[in-house]
Amino acid sequence: MRIFSGIQPTGAKQFGNYSGGFRQYAATQEEGEAFFCIVDLHSITIQHEPQELYNSTLDLAAMLFATGIEPDRSTVFVQSHVTAHPEAAWLLSSVVSFGQLGRMTQFKEKSERHEFVSAGLFTYPVLMAGDILLYQTDLVPIGDDQKQHLELARDIAERFNNRYGETFKLPEGRFAETGGRIMDLQEPERKMSTTAGTPQGTLLILDKPETIRKKLRSAVTDSGTDVRYEPEQKPGISNLLEIMSVATGDPIPDLEARYDGGGYGQFKADVAEAVVELLDPIRARYEELRADEAELRAMLARGADKARETSAPTLEQMYERMGFVRP
Repeated sequence: MRIFSGIQPTGAKQFGNYSGGFRQYAATQEEGEAFFCIVDLHSITIQHEPQELYNSTLDLAAMLFATGIEPDRSTVFVQSHVTAHPEAAWLLSSVVSFGQLGRMTQFKEKSERHEFVSAGLFTYPVLMAGDILLYQTDLVPIGDDQKQHLELARDIAERFNNRYGETFKLPEGRFAETGGRIMDLQEPERKMSTTAGTPQGTLLILDKPETIRKKLRSAVTDSGTDVRYEPEQKPGISNLLEIMSVATGDPIPDLEARYDGGGYGQFKADVAEAVVELLDPIRARYEELRADEAELRAMLARGADKARETSAPTLEQMYERMGFVRP
């Protein structure tokens, strides 16, 4: 089975990125041939600082390896190192309609937040489709908020196959059953985010232990003192239950039974310790990897070689079936 997922190198990575993304990647690499792409070309669809992009690309590479991706088992590479990606996006742009792109929820949301709306912000779902389809992907482990993009990739693949002949597999998504949508600790009706969330409500993967404890101690809870998973009525405590389930691996019903009648104080303290225990070794491994930039770049170069070799046959098929004269 072929596995693919792409991750943007923007912003400091937070607990929601771990629970909905990184831990899924580490788990799925056991199931087949896995490719994890740092999608730096997606990061320039909104205004960016060049040095920040450079640093965050290497930061993300270190984070992927620190959270369990094994370079001998999985392929980790940078999108801009494999020119097949933008080439495929241009070819696929001929089989997606203006209307389809205009209906993309994330484009509507992001364009409202920016005074300058680039053409790239409008068309980047086509680049995302190319990212996935180039690798004849069977499985895409992604966050809950990316379902619409995956559906578009499937639509594009079907239209290309119908118009030019069977070329692409239709990939399936995999979404985390628990922890797929971690909410802000201070505003639990909003998704946790380093760009749109509250600083005190965002658990960063690289936060020091005392910072984690402080943020979780001050997390917003709900009326009453019973620890129950009821996202609509008790969003604050339900979010903490999800976080603890991710950190410990214990099912939410077991956690509800364990803390039944115990109140919020001890529960929040235990959530904090579980998160510290989970993230501390990740932070230590990250710092070790990030300190050796030369080795990190070498690992990415090896990944790009493998990605180029794997994606090349599909790109060649695309050109030939669309009628291009090849060199």
